[in-house]
Amino acid sequence: MVSLLRCPSSKPYSSLICSLTLGAVVALSGVAYAEETIPTETVPVVTPPKAIVQPAAKNQVRFTKTGAFDGETVIKIAKRLAAKPYVALKDPLPAGLAKLSYDEYRDIRFNPTASIWRDQGVPFQMQMFHRGFYFQDLIEIAVVEGNKATHLAYEPKYFTAGEVITQALPNDDIGYSGFRIHNQLNTNGVFDELMVFQGASYFRALGKGNAYGLSSRGLALKTADAEGEEFPIFRAFWVERPYNDSNLIVVHALLDSPSVAGAYTFSVRPGDNTLIDVEATLFPRVELNKVGLAPSTSMFLHSLNGRHDTDDFRPEVHDSDGLLMLNGRGEYLWRPLANPRQLQVSAFSDNSPQGFGLIQRERDYEAYQDLEAHYERRPSLWIEPVGNWGQGSVVLTEIPTESEIHDNIVSYWKPRQPIPAGGEFHFAYRMSWGDEPTAKIGAVHVSRSASGRADIAKATPRRLFVVDYEIKGPMTDEIPVAKVEASGGVVTNVVIARNATKNGYRLAFELEPEDKELIELRAELKFPTPRQVETWLYRWTL
Repeated sequence: MVSLLRCPSSKPYSSLICSLTLGAVVALSGVAYAEETIPTETVPVVTPPKAIVQPAAKNQVRFTKTGAFDGETVIKIAKRLAAKPYVALKDPLPAGLAKLSYDEYRDIRFNPTASIWRDQGVPFQMQMFHRGFYFQDLIEIAVVEGNKATHLAYEPKYFTAGEVITQALPNDDIGYSGFRIHNQLNTNGVFDELMVFQGASYFRALGKGNAYGLSSRGLALKTADAEGEEFPIFRAFWVERPYNDSNLIVVHALLDSPSVAGAYTFSVRPGDNTLIDVEATLFPRVELNKVGLAPSTSMFLHSLNGRHDTDDFRPEVHDSDGLLMLNGRGEYLWRPLANPRQLQVSAFSDNSPQGFGLIQRERDYEAYQDLEAHYERRPSLWIEPVGNWGQGSVVLTEIPTESEIHDNIVSYWKPRQPIPAGGEFHFAYRMSWGDEPTAKIGAVHVSRSASGRADIAKATPRRLFVVDYEIKGPMTDEIPVAKVEASGGVVTNVVIARNATKNGYRLAFELEPEDKELIELRAELKFPTPRQVETWLYRWTL
């Protein structure tokens, strides 16, 4: 089932200002579709306690004090933190650093010869980020070895400053703004970036051969809410020293925000697809009724599937081109992304989801023609829940944007039931970052979606849709039967044919919208012998 809400404004959004309300549905051949609805009932918003602004004493270490450490340490800190009113920590930077320009901030670089564990023969290294520019918050870091955590104090020797920045770096322990992990991901003997934690609860990772693209977050709160989104922050990290012969590095993190505190553990294993096992324990200060688990943030500007009036020499520009879901019934669903004229929120109801994620399917340079951005190298991110996540929805938010510098795509899992205040909430999931984390031999997946006007000779409201399917493995002699359904309008001229260039099939059909402004489309291929085939979903709008 899909639910939606569209906002009556096409203004580009820096934060989401439209709240999600599940609408009524209509049945069409046994398949549920969404109707556009006007909210008649709103979920009551629980306001967190007013934050206490408390400037810190100079050089105060709050969380990562040197001392004993075990698997429960961060959980205990988070629980104690949640039992008290939220404190908006203020750790002022020296005036010169607080007002750094973009170029000045970039001029402060970590000294690679000072990388943590550089001379210890371990397969990972760590480098910290300086505070300044947008990254004003003080983030504490500790290094864990055995059962002891050692606070990693700021020292100017870790950084070098070029000619752009004029002031000297401070000697006081001003903390950091985040860190990155390096690993011999692509070439033996060369330590490339593997993963970054910086800014609120944002982090991102790479598989072999990838370039940075989409990001993830520890938690999403009040996304698409009229009162504004709440951004939790990872206030402190404890990074375990890896074993010399291990392909594993473990990071613990303390999350905090007005509504919730939490403890996270990230177990990171680099590879063709870098795997990250996430375990989280939340301690809500208030009831969390607008919460998103395992959130991902990406960018979609345009593709062959609806360029609008884009004036761009590049055929496609995006970090991800579709949302893939494996629901509790074992059905794979593929929903191409869009850059809508109005903000849109879609909710795909499910029970015990098996997986979901923002995927970059198009891997051909010719599709992008960008020698700098190399969108063909951006990673996909696949989320596999651990255990039964129960009832809820995979939520997709698409925000209008006119520039690729703005992330405008958000996806996450929204539990059906609110998470109550005052208790503990545990959840876990596995992340796969890489080219195609879900590829399986013999599977039939959507490789390309495109649309345009149905009559090339003259203007017409009729739309032509073309969906290419690719087989992972040898082609067979089977020709599937195509079934296309729509929540409105009229579907005609459905044609399915072999597509040797894609080792698969091409589905084409036309849609007459009639008087509809929004239509949900669904296409299925039925083979004579059972096989894994993605169901294609799309939302057409004026």
